[in-house]
Amino acid sequence: QVQLVESGGGLVQPGGSLRLSCAASGRTFSDVNMGWYRQAPGKGREFVAISGYLGTTLYSDSAKGRFTISRDNATNTLYLKMNNLKPEDTAIYYCNVLQYWGQGTQVTVSS
Repeated sequence: QVQLVESGGGLVQPGGSLRLSCAASGRTFSDVNMGWYRQAPGKGREFVAISGYLGTTLYSDSAKGRFTISRDNATNTLYLKMNNLKPEDTAIYYCNVLQYWGQGTQVTVSS
């Protein structure tokens, strides 16, 4: 059974940084895409970034230039390094693989 466990969220001031992690288990992940999504209060879930199994990456316009997605296939871990965080980045961040979702990790950007 696939399990995804996010961590690394928290409260950070505008302009600060965080690194999210997603520990995946239950199958091999080196042959699938892995991604990050987020859901802000009162809004739907939106795409943030994806790490393709062939090495490609794709970002939303809001994440481009500030966020970096990476993966370690040896440890089945997906990362999201977020720099220059803004209040509008406040959301629950979810890890996604195939049809599976983690429980999310809260990111709050506030002074």
